Amino acid sequence: MNHPASFADLREITAAVLAGGMGTRLRAVVPGRQKVVAEINGRPFLLLLLEQLAAAGVRRAVLCTGHMAEQVETLLGPSYKNLRLSYSREESPLGTGGALRHALPRLDSGLVLAMNGDSFVEADLRAFAAWHRQRGGPASLLLARVPDAGRYGQITLSAQDEVVRFDEKGASAGPGWINAGVYLLDREIIAALPEGRPCSLERGVFPGLTDGRLCGWRGGGRFIDIGTPESYQAAEPFFRAL
Repeated sequence: MNHPASFADLREITAAVLAGGMGTRLRAVVPGRQKVVAEINGRPFLLLLLEQLAAAGVRRAVLCTGHMAEQVETLLGPSYKNLRLSYSREESPLGTGGALRHALPRLDSGLVLAMNGDSFVEADLRAFAAWHRQRGGPASLLLARVPDAGRYGQITLSAQDEVVRFDEKGASAGPGWINAGVYLLDREIIAALPEGRPCSLERGVFPGLTDGRLCGWRGGGRFIDIGTPESYQAAEPFFRAL
């Protein structure tokens, strides 16, 4: 299907990268570092995400920082390649949803592309945005198929690609579709979240949208997160193969 406006559309979308997590499980292998700046093949992981955004045509990105925020801000400054950067620093942990709500004054587009700062999925972000717009709903998840969905929690879709169920981690072993940590959200979804209070997108927001408002795009390729020592070690061969 041809979507000739997809590139121009992404240039008008503000991206938000969630880069404030504590990274507790990773401290043993990257002590004293914010996990999103942990190096993969000699480069900070966060740069891989920003390059993906820049290559897709995104022009504005907000970095939602918290724990060790100064490491992220010092690394990047006001821009990276063709991305104009700004920062939304939380003073106490707000969770993924709370961090987005805190960043709302800097999210100056009607549609926001949000992504977790500690995972990466091979995907055509322009095609994802075109698919989301064609459906016309307020929220979409980018999904990836993995050999063992039990590690992450499997997602079940209806025949119309609406998310109907989230399985907890460990509930279903074997291959399946998972949340790949990349979302397209109408700004109103974020604005409706409680201001200044901790809130999780994955546990507190998305399950409440399984009434037809949340859809899943099965367009993700290879996926990795760097949240554990084992997955962080696997990241170097993963990115060498890209």
